[in-house]
Amino acid sequence: MVSIDEVARHAGVSTATVSRALSGRGHVSERARERVRSAADSLGYVVSSRASSLASGRTQNVGVIVPFLDRWFFSTVLSGATSALMRAGYDATLYNITADAAVRREVFSTFLRRQRVDAVIAVAIELDEHETSQLRGLGLPVIGIGGPTPGLRTLSLDQTALARLATEHLIGLGHRDIAHIGAAAEFEADFRVPSRRRSGFEQALAEAGITPDPAFFEPADFTVDGGYRAAGRLLGGAGPRPSAIFAASDEMAIGALLAARDLGIRVPQDLSIIGIDGHELGEFFRLTTVDQFPIAQGERAASAILAQLEGASDATAVADLPYELIVRSTTAPV
Repeated sequence: MVSIDEVARHAGVSTATVSRALSGRGHVSERARERVRSAADSLGYVVSSRASSLASGRTQNVGVIVPFLDRWFFSTVLSGATSALMRAGYDATLYNITADAAVRREVFSTFLRRQRVDAVIAVAIELDEHETSQLRGLGLPVIGIGGPTPGLRTLSLDQTALARLATEHLIGLGHRDIAHIGAAAEFEADFRVPSRRRSGFEQALAEAGITPDPAFFEPADFTVDGGYRAAGRLLGGAGPRPSAIFAASDEMAIGALLAARDLGIRVPQDLSIIGIDGHELGEFFRLTTVDQFPIAQGERAASAILAQLEGASDATAVADLPYELIVRSTTAPV
């Protein structure tokens, strides 16, 4: 590997100047900085993370805790966060909280306490009081994405409001026979997202004077396949058929679109469908959705962490994340 001494000789400066020029800390003339950068590039020199850590007290590494890696939403938020961190010169260490309670305890009690990270981002994980205390005890900047967590700064999203907006869109188009594809109890987990979205759906119906029909609710699993099967039960039976479906995720909404196609039901002429998320396939399927901008969620969390690492004041404990109704061609008036 190329050493800092070789870069210094190639640039005709001291090793201290090389260190200041590449770290951005300390005064270096612009001319010297360019010579150092040119020498480093031509020699293929990369600053040693260990040496940088010893000099600055920083690891240039942020820990990111996620509950799942194999689900679109979490991987998309993670992509936004890690891309923003990398642009700022930070690495990311991923901690996947699994269903194994022992592994989860180990992450908080051991892994995060090894002083290998400068800050922590928790993605859509509902922390208990002990876990929150352990994170605060690290003495590092910590930010959560999802529901509010007492004692920690959080970027929060009102799941009930998202569902209300989606349902109100269908009601505004004249639909009254509206079905909901939600989720089974085992998918409640963190921040009770499925039940909050179902609550928003029912609130919007009640305010419009519509009584929810129990036959118009089908649980699924936040996947395309789950949405397909749930929509098949709603649309393929002998009973009354809804004129619209609100699915609690875009993936389930896409599944509902495919089920309607296979049953010969035209969308939106015979059936309107709306989802929630902002999935990248939504544009391909021309799906009407409530976009919660998951990539931007990750980017915003990373920006907030980086600002705290640079000493910015942390005045706001909870910040609301934006969302927006995106109307495409899967919804239409009755």
